[in-house]
Amino acid sequence: FSVQNEFHNEELMQKKEYKILNVCEIQHPALIQYLKSRKVYEQKELVNEVEYELNGKKYFGIGFFNNSGGVEIRNKYSKICLGKKDVTLIKNELNISNEIVIFEGFFDYLTYRNLEKTNNSTCDFLILNSTAIIFKVEELLKEYDKISLFLDNDGNGEFVKSKIQYQYNNVEDCSLLYQNFKDLNEWNCSKEDL
Repeated sequence: FSVQNEFHNEELMQKKEYKILNVCEIQHPALIQYLKSRKVYEQKELVNEVEYELNGKKYFGIGFFNNSGGVEIRNKYSKICLGKKDVTLIKNELNISNEIVIFEGFFDYLTYRNLEKTNNSTCDFLILNSTAIIFKVEELLKEYDKISLFLDNDGNGEFVKSKIQYQYNNVEDCSLLYQNFKDLNEWNCSKEDL
């Protein structure tokens, strides 16, 4: 695995010329179908439909903004970041537990919120958007009494998990829940609907 390659690819993406044309609630049938196929349609208010132009061509996708104003774009055919790559920290004003839950990508975050049903979380959420930028949150994580990890079951996920477990106390590895799958979303999508 190579965290450096992931970071390098994102840097190349930032250099391409793009323009965001429109940001709205999810409306396009293809994006609605994609969210349904990933079993997170119920969380559509946590993402946006983003129309953009990239190198003179128009596209659209599901957008998830990061702390630097960059946007992670996903659809059935592409996985890119427009603008500056960064994490997305979602603070909960009711964080009485002083806990943070960490995900690699926003589809795992949406899955977690969907599984949670009540959406009455008392913790903060951190979506890395890339394991290569874990260094950006090392100081922030010191503020939390508990860190719950929902990282991917691959080389990058294992590397980041080991790093966090070594640096901080009271870290819970939640990947055991979906140990035979790449990530939380893939595990959830594999389950039969009741």
